[in-house]
Amino acid sequence: MRVEQLGDGEPELAIVAAIHGDEPGGVEAIERLRSNGATVERPVKLIVANEKALEAGERYLETDLNRAFDEDVPEDAHERELARQLATEIRGCTVLSLHSTQSSATPFAISPGLDDTTRAIVPQLSVAALVRTGHDVEGRLFATDATIIEVETGYQRSVEAAENAYRIALEFLTATGALPGYTVSTDLSVYDLSEPVEKPSAAEYEVFAENFTYVDAGETYAAADGEGLTAADGFYPILFSAYGYENIFGYTGSFVGTLRTNCENAPRLVAD
Repeated sequence: MRVEQLGDGEPELAIVAAIHGDEPGGVEAIERLRSNGATVERPVKLIVANEKALEAGERYLETDLNRAFDEDVPEDAHERELARQLATEIRGCTVLSLHSTQSSATPFAISPGLDDTTRAIVPQLSVAALVRTGHDVEGRLFATDATIIEVETGYQRSVEAAENAYRIALEFLTATGALPGYTVSTDLSVYDLSEPVEKPSAAEYEVFAENFTYVDAGETYAAADGEGLTAADGFYPILFSAYGYENIFGYTGSFVGTLRTNCENAPRLVAD
């Protein structure tokens, strides 16, 4: 793990990249932040988490780092020790964790809930939606003693994901007072993450559903070896892709409401 710092003092802000080694866009964003010579008004940690997986071009070496903040992970796993180190580095910080995905070209944010910090920052980022995971964080970075905002910045290994990651990092630093200037807050749709959608055993998969676009009950959302799969109940697809996960297509979700920015304080969640 590589840890560097912009500015002097004890950081209360951090940007984390390479939780997964096959998602290099966040690392490119961190390198640009290091090299652009910006003077920060609050110190910031810049963390490249799983350097060995990044070098290998693999999601992880022994276990998914974003599931390793858990006592169930074997003690001798490479990512178990990384998780301990990373949890120590970000303790007490407000953290932007940069990811990329096979499911969506459009950036969106993920958080366990909607506390005041998340409510204030996320509408200032260039994201299309906010997904709440709930309190069952399953050994993820969310389980650490820090305020975590994850952003899926676009398709893995794409130029666009790296550009989005850099822009969103600048917005995060501006929104938190580390960089001077202003951001533009926008109304933001909020969804709750629900259940995984299992893949049947097959050689080939297709996905027809679009993320954050409602799938009606009875609608065909995917296919396995050419056989269509239909929804028993209506849902919003989240993190849906044919091959992004080994055993699931993604997750069902429900629309919660909209974070409205036309108020004096932090945006309010309004049910539409």
